[in-house]
Amino acid sequence: MQNQSKAAGSEWTIRKVLSWTTSYFKSHNIESPKSDAAILLAHALETERIDVYLQCDKPLYADERSRFKTLIRRRISREPVAYIVGEKGFWSMNFTVTKNVLIPRPDTESLVEAAMSVLPDSGPQRILELGTGSGAIILSLASERPHCLFFASDRSAKALDVARENAERHHLDESVHFFSGDWFRPLKNDMYLFDMIISNPPYIPTAVISRLQPEICKYEPAMALDGGRDGLDSYRVIISSAHAYLADGGSLLLETGHNQKDGIQKIADACGCYENVIFTKDYGGHDRVVRMTKRERIKG
Repeated sequence: MQNQSKAAGSEWTIRKVLSWTTSYFKSHNIESPKSDAAILLAHALETERIDVYLQCDKPLYADERSRFKTLIRRRISREPVAYIVGEKGFWSMNFTVTKNVLIPRPDTESLVEAAMSVLPDSGPQRILELGTGSGAIILSLASERPHCLFFASDRSAKALDVARENAERHHLDESVHFFSGDWFRPLKNDMYLFDMIISNPPYIPTAVISRLQPEICKYEPAMALDGGRDGLDSYRVIISSAHAYLADGGSLLLETGHNQKDGIQKIADACGCYENVIFTKDYGGHDRVVRMTKRERIKG
């Protein structure tokens, strides 16, 4: 029965299909043609990527080739691989992603690393993430610091659905409390004080978005990208308000654009509520994370 289902073109082995697809992707200026071809073929075959290489001489059946062709067409239209396969690796886990959330980037792991360097190995710290999207940041932290109390918000109800799904996927649904709202609006001053507030806010200048790669400007949610005219709108809101929700000595950590250091420094200085404003670089040598500490109130 299985032999009868083979198409006449059964000479199309995994090796040959991967070679052809890689060349085809190159001709369409796909950035990572070989890697994308392997990931999509593994998805079409419902197997692991390593198995694609281990079984490279295996011929494909007609239905398998048909499924793979559909995925190739989606990628040629510049749909990101993560949206096609429905997940993306980040930190130590795979996260479900849909077009309602930003795809987690390797650069953002710098933000997780910065947070980890501040959070103690023990003791109940209260951490809030603003604009959680897929939940990749807060869930990565929750997996590393199970003794802490985690909260995460997003103004998109659909994004929160994805974040909650990821929390359940990794058995962290009891570790993180998700709620809906735009930045700090759901919170009341002094009722919720956090030891850390963290966010990867929108920071792309509005006029630049249309010039980004098609994978980004055509498919990723605009409200997770658009930082206003100069890309700093979200930083103005967060930095000017976060101190009211931080305990004395609490930390505010934000991912930044590679050329926004001076602008963010000015916003922090103008606020006057923070000290020890420190920028750290990602693995590419670009300024990627800013950390600042809430000034302690003078008692007396």
